[in-house]
Amino acid sequence: MSAREVSPPHVVNVAAGVAAVGTLSGVGPAFGALLARLGLEQVQDLWFHLPLRYEDKTRISAIADLRAGEPAQVEGIVEAVERGFRHRPQLKVTVVDASGQTLLLRFFHFNRAQAEQMREGTRVLCYGDVRHGLHGLEMVHPHYRRLSGNDPVVVDEALSPVYPTTDGLGQKRLAGVIDKALALLPAASALELIPAGLYEEHGLPSLREALLCVHRPPADVPLDQLMQGKHPAQRRLAFEELLAHHLSLRRLRASVRRHRAPPLAANGALESRLLGSLSFELTAAQQRVRREVAADLAQSVPMLRLVQGDVGSGKTVVAALAALAAVEAGRQVALVAPTELLAEQHLRSFRHWLQPLGIEVEWLAGKVTGKARQHALARLAAGAPVVIGTHALMQEGVVFAQLGLVIVDEQHRFGVQQRLALRDKGAGRADGLVPHQLVLTATPIPRTLAMSAYADLDISSIDALPPGRTPVQTVAISNTRRDEVIDRIHAACGDGRQVYWVCTVIEESEQLRAQAAEVAYAELCAALKGFAVGLIHGRMKPKQKQAVMDAFKAGELSVLVATTVIEVGVDVPNASLMVIENSERLGLAQLHQLRGRVGRGAVASNCVLLYQPPLGQLARERLAVMRETGDGFRIAEKDLQLRGPGEVLGTRQTGDLAFRMADLARDADLLPVVQHVGERMLSDHPRQAGQLIERWIGAASRYAQA
Repeated sequence: MSAREVSPPHVVNVAAGVAAVGTLSGVGPAFGALLARLGLEQVQDLWFHLPLRYEDKTRISAIADLRAGEPAQVEGIVEAVERGFRHRPQLKVTVVDASGQTLLLRFFHFNRAQAEQMREGTRVLCYGDVRHGLHGLEMVHPHYRRLSGNDPVVVDEALSPVYPTTDGLGQKRLAGVIDKALALLPAASALELIPAGLYEEHGLPSLREALLCVHRPPADVPLDQLMQGKHPAQRRLAFEELLAHHLSLRRLRASVRRHRAPPLAANGALESRLLGSLSFELTAAQQRVRREVAADLAQSVPMLRLVQGDVGSGKTVVAALAALAAVEAGRQVALVAPTELLAEQHLRSFRHWLQPLGIEVEWLAGKVTGKARQHALARLAAGAPVVIGTHALMQEGVVFAQLGLVIVDEQHRFGVQQRLALRDKGAGRADGLVPHQLVLTATPIPRTLAMSAYADLDISSIDALPPGRTPVQTVAISNTRRDEVIDRIHAACGDGRQVYWVCTVIEESEQLRAQAAEVAYAELCAALKGFAVGLIHGRMKPKQKQAVMDAFKAGELSVLVATTVIEVGVDVPNASLMVIENSERLGLAQLHQLRGRVGRGAVASNCVLLYQPPLGQLARERLAVMRETGDGFRIAEKDLQLRGPGEVLGTRQTGDLAFRMADLARDADLLPVVQHVGERMLSDHPRQAGQLIERWIGAASRYAQA
C-alpha cells in the first residue's frame, strides 16, 4: 500500500525544504503572516505540520443510524426552518432523509444570507458531531453544502485531515498550501536524518512515505487504524518525534554534566544528630534513596536526580538529609516550591529539624517585602546556609555566596528555564562550579512517561509507606445521598476524629454545577451544631489561611471546608475522613493527592467521592480506579491513559509535551527502541541528532543546550 502521491515538481531537492513559504505560488505577505502565526516559515515546516485528526466524509450515514458522540455525514431535505435575530439569535434547520428520520442543525453564528439559503425543500449534505438535544439528535454548526436536483452525491475518496490552524486561515486553504509543499518533498534518502537500518529493523516505513500517508491518506487505508493513531506511517512519525524529545533531554543532561559541581562529601555528624532526634525510623526505601543521593552529592559532576514517592512516603526528610550534607561541606541550600502553602510546610519541617542543630533556615517568598526582604537577601549574599521559598528565589537580585544544592519540589509545575535560572545563580562564582539538583515529586511518574519526559534526570523511587499508615477505604456516592454523608461526619466528629470537606470552586456557579466552599461551609455549620467548622480557600490572605490551618492541626476545628489548596503540604494525623465534592471534575492525580491527606494516623480512614450524576465515561473510569487501588504508580499510569502527558506533567522540558503525533500511553512500546536508537544517534551521528531536535522541537530546543 502506498500513499496517495502529489504531483512532483520539475526539480525536487532537499534544499527546497529550507526555502521560505513565500516562494510557494499563491503565498503572498498576508497569507505568509497567517502561516507564521503557526510557526510555518519554511517549506519543511509545512511537511511537519501534521493533522490533529481526520474526518470521514467517504460515506453517508442514515439519520436512523446516528449515535451521539460520534461524527457523521448525512444527506437530507430541509423540512423546517426557524430563525431569530434578537436577544440570542439561532438558526434551527430540521432535515429529513430517506429513512424518514429527522435531525436538527443548530447555528448560533449566522448571517441573513446563510439563513435564506436554508429554504424548505433544499437538499443538503452535512458533516458534524452528533449530540443529544432537547428534541432528539442534533448537530451544532455542521459543515454543509447545498446539493442540486437529484444528482448523485459525490463523497470524498479518502479521509480529510484536520490541521491546527489560526483565525483567518481555513482548513481548505491550509490543506492547499500543504499540498504545494508536499510536491517539494525530496527523495527518501535525502529527507532522512535517522540511518535506514535504525528504523527499518523495527518495521517502520521511510519518512517520505509516512509524511505522504498522514497528509493524504490513500483510499484503501484501514480507517480504524488511522483514526486510532496506529497506522505504520503514524508510528514512524511518533517514533521520530519521541526520539527528538529524548535526544533533547539527553543533550541537556550532557550539557549540565559538562560543568563541575562542589563535591559534598560530609562526615555525617549532622546527619547522625538529625536521625537520632527523629520520632520515627527511616523505611528501607528511604534509606536506599538516601544512599543514592549521598553518592551523587559526593561527586564533582552535578547531581541530576528526581526522587518520586507516593503521598506521605517521606521525601522531605530525605531532602533534609541531603541539605545537611551540603551545609556540612560549607555550601548553601535552596529549596523552591510552586506554592506558598507548600513552601511554608517545608519551612516548618526544616526549622523543626534543623534549628536544634544550630542551622538557621531563611524564608523568601513573594509576600516577603520591604525590610524583611532586604534582610533575607543580605543573609543569602552573606552565606546563610538554608533558604526555602517560592518562585521569588529565581528572581533577579537574589544572590548566593556559595550555592551547592538546589532542591525543587513538584518539578512539573516549573518550566526547565526556571529551574536552570536557579542553577545559574550558583554558577556565577569565580570557581565556575554549579550546584547539584534534587527534584522531588509526590506524583508518581509512570515508567513510560519517565523514560521520555525525564531523560535528563536519574530517578529514585520511595516505593513504600512508613509503618503505621493505614489504607484508606474509598467509596463513590451520588450527591443525592448528601444527608447520609453529613450524618457520617457527625458520627466521626462525635468520636473525636477530624474531617476534610473539599470543594472545587469558591463561589456558587450554575454553569459549573458545583457546590461552592462558602455554601458548603454554611450548610455544615448549620448541620453540625456543637462542632467547630473552619473554611479555607485560595482567595483568603496568607495569615488567615495559616490561622485556620493551625486551628485545625491543634484540634480546635472538627471540620475543615477547603478548596484544593490543601492538595499537598498538610499533615493532620487525627483527620480520618475526606469528603471530595464534585469529584467527577478532578483528575486522578489530584484525587489521589487529596485522599493522601487522611490515613496518616493509626485509625482506619475513609474517603467519600461525592459526584453529581449522570457520570460521563471518563469520570466513571476515574472514580472506579480510585475505589480499586491506593497505589499511586497504578493511578499515575491510568491518569496518563485518560488525560495524556501534557495534562499529567504540565509545562515540561522541551516546551509543553504537546506532541504533534506521539502519544506516550499509546506509543509506550516504542520507548525502549527510542532509547536504543538515541544512544546510537548521539555516539555515531551527533550532527543528525541535532538536526532532528531542530526539526521537531525548533525554538524550544534551546533548552536542550542550556
